[in-house]
Amino acid sequence: MELIISLLPDGLPLWAAIAAIFASFFTAALTAAFGLGGGLALLAVMSAVFPAPAVVPVHGVAQLGSNAGRFFLQRKDVVWPIVLWFTAGGVLGASLGGRIAVEMPVWALRAGVGVFILLTIWGPRPKSFSPGVMTFFSTGALGAFLTMFFGATGPIAATMLAAARLDRLNLVATHAACMSAQHGLKIVAFGLLGFAYGPWAVVIAALLASGFAGTALGTRFLRRMPEKTFTHGFRYILTAIALYLLAAAALDFKTN
Repeated sequence: MELIISLLPDGLPLWAAIAAIFASFFTAALTAAFGLGGGLALLAVMSAVFPAPAVVPVHGVAQLGSNAGRFFLQRKDVVWPIVLWFTAGGVLGASLGGRIAVEMPVWALRAGVGVFILLTIWGPRPKSFSPGVMTFFSTGALGAFLTMFFGATGPIAATMLAAARLDRLNLVATHAACMSAQHGLKIVAFGLLGFAYGPWAVVIAALLASGFAGTALGTRFLRRMPEKTFTHGFRYILTAIALYLLAAAALDFKTN
């Protein structure tokens, strides 16, 4: 037991590491089955049990592992042109996000994303609207920029992909590839900014292993799930995330 504790970063209790590792499994399974939801849930758990400066960087590594595992298992269904333009925008967004100190408060960012998701999912949509190159590029840039500050921006990419009207396999696989690229860029940016990943190596390895196991389980559910069930579940999970962001924004605003 003492050996295990000695491998943990300073200030991180063993129970906190175990809680995050279990959460990584279940949240990865959720994301693999429905394409989203797990990242925000894992971020909530990490925010409660990890030291604040480590939450976003370590969450980024865990999410890279989860999404990379999902991408590997579902790679045949990826729509590559979307991924390439999304990643190109992500390079711009991550580089700006790593250098600019955003003056807008976190509650305003969360509220904006929440409203954007609700309007896109439930609001009127022009019949002629179809996402194209600029939409994919802009979404990648915005998501990579925002993820440097509050971590889980998968719903932004998911909303864009929902508008592209992909089937469930293409949507989940393409989302995995997009988010793998985004989290990879974020990890590089935080490394350049000086975050020390070394002390977290054992925790990160355990998070990646449990996340991959959850991804494998969730992928099995996805392939057996009817398209209609997926579509309804996808919309409701996105809506729940939007409402969570709005509630968190209201709480942050009231606190500050």
